[in-house]
Amino acid sequence: MKDLIQSFKFRKAALAVADAFIITVASLISNFIFNYKKDVFIVSIIISVICCFLALFMCGAYSKLWRYFKSKDYLSCVCGILVGIASSTTIYYVAEKNCLFHYSLVQAAVSIIGICLFRFIFKTTFIELTHISNNDSSRVRTMFIGGGMASKMMIREIHNAQKSQIEEEKKSAIYDPVCIIDDNDSIIGESIEDVMIVGRTSEIKKYVEAYKVKQIIFAIPSCIDEERQRILKICSETNIPVKVLPFIGSLIFDEDKPTLLNQIRDIKVEDLLGRDPIKFDNQDIKNFIGDKVCMVTGGGGSIGSELVRQIARYNPKQIIIVDIYENNAYDIQQELKMEHGDDLNFTTIIASVRDYHRMNQIFSEYKPQIVFHAAAHKHVPLMEVSPMEAIKNNVVGTFNVATLAQFHNAEKFVMISTDKAVNPTNVMGASKRCCEMIVQYLSQQHEGKTEFVTTRFGNVLGSNGSVIPLFKRQIEQGRPVTVTHPDIIRYFMTIPEAVSLVMEAAAIAEGGEIFVLDMGKPVRIVTLAENLIRMYGKVPYKDVEIKFTGLRPGEKIKEELLMNDEGLKKTSNKLIFIGRQIEINESVFPMKLAELRDAALENNVKSAVDALHDMVPTFTTPEEYNNNVLIRA
Repeated sequence: MKDLIQSFKFRKAALAVADAFIITVASLISNFIFNYKKDVFIVSIIISVICCFLALFMCGAYSKLWRYFKSKDYLSCVCGILVGIASSTTIYYVAEKNCLFHYSLVQAAVSIIGICLFRFIFKTTFIELTHISNNDSSRVRTMFIGGGMASKMMIREIHNAQKSQIEEEKKSAIYDPVCIIDDNDSIIGESIEDVMIVGRTSEIKKYVEAYKVKQIIFAIPSCIDEERQRILKICSETNIPVKVLPFIGSLIFDEDKPTLLNQIRDIKVEDLLGRDPIKFDNQDIKNFIGDKVCMVTGGGGSIGSELVRQIARYNPKQIIIVDIYENNAYDIQQELKMEHGDDLNFTTIIASVRDYHRMNQIFSEYKPQIVFHAAAHKHVPLMEVSPMEAIKNNVVGTFNVATLAQFHNAEKFVMISTDKAVNPTNVMGASKRCCEMIVQYLSQQHEGKTEFVTTRFGNVLGSNGSVIPLFKRQIEQGRPVTVTHPDIIRYFMTIPEAVSLVMEAAAIAEGGEIFVLDMGKPVRIVTLAENLIRMYGKVPYKDVEIKFTGLRPGEKIKEELLMNDEGLKKTSNKLIFIGRQIEINESVFPMKLAELRDAALENNVKSAVDALHDMVPTFTTPEEYNNNVLIRA
């Protein structure tokens, strides 16, 4: 019976019967006033019902879900009754030569009032009651964004799952589609699988309130990125959870994800970054990696482990994973075993890049042809407290691995740097600038066959120590979200994008370049926090407090991707640029590097920081840098 009530065809038939009954009652009332003969009265009813039904049908009174009727939709009922009564009066006059003008006028007025009132009452009472009775607590009132094929397929899956008696399929029936939003004016008012397309994306907040929506699903997988950002921003302002259907190219239909519904995911912050996903030339990378021995230092870290995953796709001869942290190394080792089994030749080695002799053993045994150097200390505040460790691990470690790559005739050495190396205000950034200088110095030597290249990019979403995991933990635990400064902004990219940049840079490098990614517009961290809070269905500053804790030691308000003396040159990828390397003074650099190393080995904080300032002329204090930024703003 429930399925029958929810059937659109049944509801249209029931509506037509109700309309016929109302027109008949209107005829009775009219005849009670004017008291026509019985035969005239009966004929009038039959003709009126037939003509009004046809007129209502032609005016579209039965083409829409009547529980979703808006005020303008009642005009179709008014027009249908007026045309129907006028037609029936004309037919009766032509057939019987008898004018029933006053009778028809009252009949039309009562019919219009009755039919419109009937729809209004059932919209606000009966339909809501039947909806509630058919709705269990696990089903969420859901708005779909997009009136295309994706929404149609998903809503059909939901309806099929709701009808199914199979428990596994019922797990997909947690959504209760109540309305659809689309910017195509020509389809607004139509329905998809009995769900009405009610309005445009600019009206999302209005219809969320009108339909008591508790969940939004963004179902336009082919939406261009700029439009996607605009719509998702509106959705995030509703303060209810938002889920998205991935890009069409990301959809996977296999045993684990056989349907669209199973591929709906929670919205991610990268969906709101405001730029297209970076595309890379996989063929170049395939030719570069294929059948080569590749070493990844820091191979268990966020960037290093993703490097290992992507290298594994291109049929390398062998992957050497080097990491000092055994837990991370074990995790990526087990992942590769499960993913590739015996098809992938890889070795996991616990070793420190600080240990020159141990690294020399590894190079001697495995003869890596391509070296990706991702091992580094990256946490800014921690390195401010222990600058000697940043120098030992980042600077000395890079020198060890780079010179060994050169000595053992590796084809390419690729160092992973950061935007914090540009005009650094902290020890970590300054140490990474030293690493860039080491790579440039070795490239200038033109000794051996190794080509040296540096890749530089901004913050990585989801990496160890990034703000997103911290914000998520704070929101989920009901704690205030902590942001250091209301004006702080950062460039962001995803881990796969960062790694793809590294891979393509390595593939197209000729030696001595710094590759920089066009990362789009920088993102204000407080805006990122507000959007993330909204994605959890909460209201910033009301449900979740945002606390400004003050800039941390060494922290910049704004990061940069290029120094003043560096220019940009285009590459074959329009979003990857080459920064012009600043010439290294080859007579002075080795001596300053030795002084820096010795200062760090003495474990003297002041001497280590002083040596770092001497090594990196652009190393300044965060106070001086941030004051200049705020003054310019």
